Amino acid sequence: MTSTAAVPPPRATYRRLSVEERRAQLLLAALGLFAHRAPDEVSLDDVAVAAGVSRPLVYRYFPGGRQQLYEAALGSAADELKLCFTEPPEGPPTERVARVLDRYLRFVDEHDTGFSALLRGGGVVETSRTTTIVDGVRRAAADEILRHLGRIGGDAGEGQQPPGPRLRMMVRSWIAAVEAASLIWLDDGKRPAAAELRGWLVDHLVALLAATAATDPETASVVSDLLALETSEGPAGRLAGRVIPVVAEAAHLLPAPPASD
Repeated sequence: MTSTAAVPPPRATYRRLSVEERRAQLLLAALGLFAHRAPDEVSLDDVAVAAGVSRPLVYRYFPGGRQQLYEAALGSAADELKLCFTEPPEGPPTERVARVLDRYLRFVDEHDTGFSALLRGGGVVETSRTTTIVDGVRRAAADEILRHLGRIGGDAGEGQQPPGPRLRMMVRSWIAAVEAASLIWLDDGKRPAAAELRGWLVDHLVALLAATAATDPETASVVSDLLALETSEGPAGRLAGRVIPVVAEAAHLLPAPPASD
């Protein structure tokens, strides 16, 4: 019987990463750490260990140290967060906003500590550059919501209608409320459930639109166009079914009709 020598397994081939690939690897490792630890608690040694590389290699790509690495990671996270607000203009507007919020809250859930530290600020890594990055996300989010309301958030092109000051202020205020609610949600142990929070935030947007429409003709036109696209089974329809009985209790606050001759 002929014996056959055991063939050793093939060695794993080593592939040198390109500059772009190595930088992306380091940013991914940093984002994983910043997601669940405050930025000023993450060292370059931590990033090196997470990426499986040496500390000098991290410095080679980010000679500015932790600050430069954090700003780069923050910019990458900001790009991801902006994508959460991108939704095709199909279907009822409130259902589009609900899908946007589902993605946003999923991001908040996956980046809990880092998200909280980012929005609260005050850390040693906060600079005018990081503030600009965060504000850019807020503006991009507001622009996307305005597009779902039939307005162009940024510079309007030919045939496109930009929002007026009242409508823009209302949407920016709602974005601020979404941020605040997200932070409270994290503080409260992610209660209520994300789906319940999302539903409440959509209701909040509709309520703000209705209140603003009462005194702003442009918002009134936006609300009229929005309601024409909604369904009784959607968020706006369900909210109307809950609110109308409550509003009926305020009938006595309406002015009395003029007496007939």
